[in-house]
Amino acid sequence: MLKRTFLGLALVVAAASAAAAAPGDAITDPSQGGKDFEVQGEYLGGEGDQRYGAQIIALGDGKFLGVGYRGGLPGDGWKRGDEVYKAEGEWKDDAVVFKTDDFVATIKDGKLTIKDADGNIVHDLKKIERKSPTLGAKPPAGAKVLFDGTSADNFENGKLVDGQYLGATNCTSKEKFGDHTLHIEFRTPFMPKARGQGRGNSGVYMQSRYELQVLDSFGLEGENNECGGIYQIAKPIVNMCFPPLAWQTYDIEFKAARYENGKKVENARATIKHNGVTIHDNLELPHGTPGRLPEGPEKLGVFLQDHGNPVVFRNIWVVEK
Repeated sequence: MLKRTFLGLALVVAAASAAAAAPGDAITDPSQGGKDFEVQGEYLGGEGDQRYGAQIIALGDGKFLGVGYRGGLPGDGWKRGDEVYKAEGEWKDDAVVFKTDDFVATIKDGKLTIKDADGNIVHDLKKIERKSPTLGAKPPAGAKVLFDGTSADNFENGKLVDGQYLGATNCTSKEKFGDHTLHIEFRTPFMPKARGQGRGNSGVYMQSRYELQVLDSFGLEGENNECGGIYQIAKPIVNMCFPPLAWQTYDIEFKAARYENGKKVENARATIKHNGVTIHDNLELPHGTPGRLPEGPEKLGVFLQDHGNPVVFRNIWVVEK
C-alpha cells in the first residue's frame, strides 16, 4: 500500500502503559461514531500477486494510522512475516490523506486510492466488512447455553447490557467445566483516543485460569497482551482482530491439565479460532495467567474480565467432552 515507513505513531497505539480514555470517550453505538468511525476499517483490492489489503485505525481528532498488506488482509492472503506498510493520515477537506515520499493515498466515499509520485493510480481498494463464519452459530444438541440474550442468571455477577448483551463485569459461569468446546461472541467499543490496554480491554478466562485477551488490537502486530493472545504465554499466529464495534467470535477447544495424586502431570492445551481463523493450534499452556485463579485439578467456570471498558458478549455456549 504505502511506503514502508513508520513514524512512531504505532508505537504509541501499541503501548501497553498508555492511559485509558475516560468512559465518556467509549462509543458503543455505531450511529454515534462520526466520520472517523466511517473511515476506519478494512479495505481490499487487486488480484493475484497484485492483491492488497489495508486496515485504517482511527486515533481521534481526525488522525489515522494506515497499515497496508501485500497479498490481502490478515487471515485472507496475508500471513505473519509478509510485508507490511505503514503511514500516518489525517482529514484534508473531504478526504483522509496519507503521504510518504513515494505515494499519496486518499480515502473518500468508501474507496482508498493510491497514487505514485507522478500521480498515477497504482491501487484502488474498496472498504469491506468481514464477518466471522461462526457468527451466530447455533448451539449443537447437548450444548449448555450459558447466555442467549435473555438473562444473565447463568453467571455469578452477570449483568445484562441494553437488555440483550452480557457485560464484562468480572462474571463467572455457574456451570463448571473440564475438557470442553466454547463458542463466544464479543464486541469492543470504539475508543479512538485510547491506547494499548485502555482500548476495549477484557478477557475470556478458559476454566477461570488461562486468559485469552479481548482488546481493540485492530491493525496492531498481534502480541500476547493483545487480542487473541494468551497473556504471558503466546501471541496469536495472526492478528485476526476486526475493527471496533464489529462482532467477533472465539471458538475454543480446551483440554484441561491432568493431575495425579494432586500433582500436575500434563499441561492444559487449547486450539482457538478467532473470527474463523486458527490463531492457536493445540497450544500447550504451561501455567495459569495472572488475574484470576491458580491451576488445579478441579473444574471451574468461564470468567469474563472487567477492565473498565464497555465490552459486551453474546451467544455463549459450551459442549462438554
